[in-house]
Amino acid sequence: MPPTTSQVLENLRGGPKYKKMPEINWDSELYTKQHHFVSDYGADVLQWLAPQSGEHILDVGCGTGELTAKIAESGAIVLGTDSSEEMVTASKRNFPELEFEVIDGTQLPYLENFDAVFSNATFHWIDNQKALTIGLYHSLKKGGRLVTEFGGKGNIKSIIDAVGQAAQQLGLESKLNKDFWFFPSIADYTTLLEKNGFEVEQAWLFHRPTPLNGENGMHDWITQFAPYAFKNLEGKSAVAIQNLAVDLLKSTHYVNHQWMADYKRLRIKAFKR
Repeated sequence: MPPTTSQVLENLRGGPKYKKMPEINWDSELYTKQHHFVSDYGADVLQWLAPQSGEHILDVGCGTGELTAKIAESGAIVLGTDSSEEMVTASKRNFPELEFEVIDGTQLPYLENFDAVFSNATFHWIDNQKALTIGLYHSLKKGGRLVTEFGGKGNIKSIIDAVGQAAQQLGLESKLNKDFWFFPSIADYTTLLEKNGFEVEQAWLFHRPTPLNGENGMHDWITQFAPYAFKNLEGKSAVAIQNLAVDLLKSTHYVNHQWMADYKRLRIKAFKR
């Protein structure tokens, strides 16, 4: 007999104590205007998902809902979830015909409800990977599939290094918050999945240099995606680090009036045994 919902949640809560996901106030308008590449690139991951009409699919970390809507175009019955109330509000506004809920990825309350779970550019934000993986497993029906893509080992290394170098040059390195992203290798992540009941069918770690929009593209990227790094710093100090980091990156990452981010992605397809 499968465990009850309360038993699953108790199992997740009773595990090791992890720090929470970074508390970021997502700007859904900036996300849509400047960083729509997140969902644009995510559309390619849907080829691995191959959603079918009538399937029940969970989209974990749905953001502003664009990929949830693309999944629904197949005729699948899809539920989009995100830990950000602002993102879920934007999703409901953008796609009122679809269903969205505010759900933390480490507290998925589902029990064999879904034929597939999909996630794009989300898992690297989650510290408690064990709770996430257990929740994904319990959410799937037997034989159900997980398809996900997120930052892999080496992702945005040059940006991270530039921010660290800037903080060091300004004498602020001790106040910089580090290591809040989860960028695993293929071996690390497939081992985690297999320990928690999944069978990995495909795993691909690949470079994906990503253009950023506009002359302020790198600064906007750091503002949107890395504010947690500066949570222990006063506003002026944080801005000084950001500006210096952008200057350090300009010679190598701003070519022909185009900013590029050194993305490296991990794409996985796995099945619940």
